[in-house]
Amino acid sequence: MDLEAHIYRVPLKHKFRGITERSGVLLYGQAGWAEVSPFWDYGIEYSSRWLLAGIDAAVAGYPKPRRASIAVNVTIPAVNAQAAYDIARAGGGAHTAKVKIAEPGQSLTDDLARLDAVRRALGPEAHIRVDVNGKWDVDTALESIPQLDAAAGGLEYVEQPCATVVELAYVRRHVDTPIAADESIRRAEDPFRVVEEDAADVVILKNQPLGGVRSALELAARLPLPVVVSSALESSVGLYSGLRFAAALPELNHACGLATAQLFDGDVSSHSLLPHGGEIALSEITPELESPAFTDVDDELRAAWQERFGAMWEYAVQQGSIPANARVHFA
Repeated sequence: MDLEAHIYRVPLKHKFRGITERSGVLLYGQAGWAEVSPFWDYGIEYSSRWLLAGIDAAVAGYPKPRRASIAVNVTIPAVNAQAAYDIARAGGGAHTAKVKIAEPGQSLTDDLARLDAVRRALGPEAHIRVDVNGKWDVDTALESIPQLDAAAGGLEYVEQPCATVVELAYVRRHVDTPIAADESIRRAEDPFRVVEEDAADVVILKNQPLGGVRSALELAARLPLPVVVSSALESSVGLYSGLRFAAALPELNHACGLATAQLFDGDVSSHSLLPHGGEIALSEITPELESPAFTDVDDELRAAWQERFGAMWEYAVQQGSIPANARVHFA
């Protein structure tokens, strides 16, 4: 197994998840291009799953798709109300919005204004969901969710309101709004505890943190809950993997969080995977290696990714997940 690696760097239009740019490694193998882009605050053991996802896609490709396009949501960062309105209106025809809330330094009043703006932008028939990233305690969740539901004119679900499965289960029993689990699935030692504790109505699955499309499909098949496929803020190469995951699911009844190229100020290709009419068509991406996404990578970032990639690779080899004779070359 021989792979070619390229480091990319793309700025974001708005701060998202506390960062202002996205970077990662694109792999090229016998089956094509794939992405490895764990966030910098993730440890090597967890990040190695992202490496395995990239290797699987670059070497083995993807399962056969069941659908040619995927309905998606527009993602609204923790911006002010006017910016939220503008982003929702420019969302490529999406009829669903995922709104980030509970941002450090912001108040519930900010969140309520953002939701009201998104509802006004998309109209009364749109679906609105919010993502808390596990930042609330139970009391805050119970106090906030009814207010957010009212401001949104009805929420499709609240994603990961609290950090633990026990907290999710308690909140779910005491609110009328559906609860979705994200971190409690992809970062959990036992992803099935969410089901055992009746802690969620929906599960959010991301193929990179789960070790790749095949691993994610296996998990989805064992979870008796509706699945929403979401991105991990990848470039369009990584988004293509998410689309192939969503396209291979037997059932897909919710819009997916795979339109996050809208948050980038640039991309690894001029043919970004963007929605039209609220859907993204399956379209394989070929990176443009002479574009700013690659030429703007400085020596410091290059060295940092090579060091981190090497640590992930070594860990995976030690675990027996990668053959000892496998090779990767950074271009």
